[in-house]
Amino acid sequence: MPATHHRPLRLALVTLARLLRSAANAVERRVVDPAPDAMHGALAASEARYRTLVHSLPNSSVVTFDHDLRFTFAAGEALATAGLSADVVGRTLAEVLPHHAQGLTPRYRAALGGHTQAFEFSGGDRHYWVQIAPLRDGDGVIEGGMLLSQDVTAMKRAERELAEADERFRTAFEQAPIGMGLIDADGRYLRANAALSQITGYSVAELLRTTSDAITHPDDVPRDQDARMQLYAGDLDVYRSEKRYLHASGHTVWVSIHATLVRDADGQPSHILGQIQDVTERRRFEERLQHMVDHDPLTGLFNRRRFEQELDRHVAHVERYGAAGALLVLDLDDFKSVNDTLGHNAGDELIVSVSGLLKSQLRESDVVARLGGDEFAVLLPTGGSEEAEAVASKLVRAVREEVSVLGARRARRVTTSVGVAPFTEADLTGEEMLVNADLAMYEAKDAGRDRYAVYAADHHEPPRVEARMRWVERIREALEDERFVLHAQPILDLHTGRVAQYELLVRMLDDHGDLIPPGTFLQVAERFDLVQDIDRWVARQALRLIAAHASDGLRLTVNLSGRTLTDDRLLADLEEGILGTGADPGCLTFEVTETAAVANIHLAREFAERLRAIGCRFALDDFGAGFGSFYYLKHLPFDYLKIDGEFITNCLSNRTDQLVIRAVVDIAQGLGKETVAEFAADEELVRFLRSQGVDYAQGFHIGRPLPIAEALAVRT
Repeated sequence: MPATHHRPLRLALVTLARLLRSAANAVERRVVDPAPDAMHGALAASEARYRTLVHSLPNSSVVTFDHDLRFTFAAGEALATAGLSADVVGRTLAEVLPHHAQGLTPRYRAALGGHTQAFEFSGGDRHYWVQIAPLRDGDGVIEGGMLLSQDVTAMKRAERELAEADERFRTAFEQAPIGMGLIDADGRYLRANAALSQITGYSVAELLRTTSDAITHPDDVPRDQDARMQLYAGDLDVYRSEKRYLHASGHTVWVSIHATLVRDADGQPSHILGQIQDVTERRRFEERLQHMVDHDPLTGLFNRRRFEQELDRHVAHVERYGAAGALLVLDLDDFKSVNDTLGHNAGDELIVSVSGLLKSQLRESDVVARLGGDEFAVLLPTGGSEEAEAVASKLVRAVREEVSVLGARRARRVTTSVGVAPFTEADLTGEEMLVNADLAMYEAKDAGRDRYAVYAADHHEPPRVEARMRWVERIREALEDERFVLHAQPILDLHTGRVAQYELLVRMLDDHGDLIPPGTFLQVAERFDLVQDIDRWVARQALRLIAAHASDGLRLTVNLSGRTLTDDRLLADLEEGILGTGADPGCLTFEVTETAAVANIHLAREFAERLRAIGCRFALDDFGAGFGSFYYLKHLPFDYLKIDGEFITNCLSNRTDQLVIRAVVDIAQGLGKETVAEFAADEELVRFLRSQGVDYAQGFHIGRPLPIAEALAVRT
């Protein structure tokens, strides 16, 4: 035990030794030359005081001995812990401590020879600090010795526990799988472990020669410094943050920091303990996910969701600072014919080409997005109507002159129609601005296409705009008057050869009861947020049908619009309908196209999870139509994959289509899911799909859509 630990005790014991020496001498004189009673009483009182003083020393004891190593005085708390008592007086060392006499005798003799010794002594499970010194009379003659001891068992135990705790901390610190660092108020490293060295690229020795600020990205240093000040001032208990280190090799490393202040035994700030984890990969993954959430997977442009956020921000800016900028909506002319005659791949190439052209023609401050299909939008944050018209004219001309799609024999030129809606009013919402630009775009189409039109609220609405607004009213009236009907198309189980379920298709009735095909009204319903009401109506009807045919296990599939992914009312209707009708939710499947799901992947995932929690199933329709399809399988909980018809139509003669079908089937089977093939046109194709392991098929060869009553009658 370090001598410094006993310095206060030594000073006390030296003083005590002097007092005891005089007391002992007085006692000896009293024994040899009896004094008068008064003197005897004074000496007795003095001895009692000295004995009391010795007893008051914590965990300590004092004994004196003569030249025969016979104890002449003994007192103190430590006697008891050593298994002794005051009755050792008159007995020799060998009699009192027979097991230790041989080792202690030389030390006692040394004291009688005038030498003072200090040492540690252990007896059993006890530990003592011992000092043996000569005891001299008034003339300086050594008449005996004095042993001063202190029981330091508790202190040794505390030191051992402290050492063990320090070793545990050192081991945990050094071997921690995350970075650990101790820094002072200036950010200088006092200690660092190997994990922190690996994270930063600097050796531990290099870290100890630098500061946290020196290896932190300059933009993050002020926040770190402020946090250190708050921790030392007691204004902050814990500091949690994410920041960037500058790796020794030059690249940036994102880390998560958890820092706490460590205080010393007196409660004063000592240092900061920081725990550091490398989150670079997580940040990179989150950035990729965020990019997918905000961007169209085909073009890389903003998607509708992100564009509407940017539009709402600009609307708020206009409300505060006044009208500025304009909104443009672009729609390609005759895009449907490109898809129908040249295929989806040609359509995708055209969309990508147009998106690249828009980015090249617009400023960095302009916001461009793909709203869906062949529809794009541009937000011009500055300028007025004249500048917006100039941009619209430039875009119309650029598409006409620079964009084409390769047909069977020659390149086909492409044109676009553009609607312009200037921000001239400060009380319009982003949604209202989109409607205005949309109406202007259809005015341009009605005027002959390949041109632009400007929305003007004070002008009489053109016939095409009036017609579209009438369609909005007709859809609303049809919802109120129950003038929607269902058709059903059978889906064949390729394993059993029997119809397993039906896909529901919605139709609208006009005032005379004639059918209106979905292509006529669904686009308008999409644009004016009425499609969610239609989807809810279809879902309610599906539950009623399933409940009515519970005995024969009718299974139905309902198509959902991408906009319905945000509709909590549908989920509430489902829960209420299941309880009200008793329908088996496992017999109801909801389909969302891959492109709609990917455009809102976080919403699609949440929506699908909630559907499945209710008990319904989820299908990813048109799988393979978008880019990166396989990546999204890990983020969307689904039960069925419907293979896009583009891969089915010519698969008998196209090796690439066959490989895609096989890959989709293998992945679905590996995940324990099922596949559905669309566009099954003949029996040969059905046989091929069955041979590839496809579970279900639908198409005109299996059965054309029929009114629901007729379809179910055929089934029975």
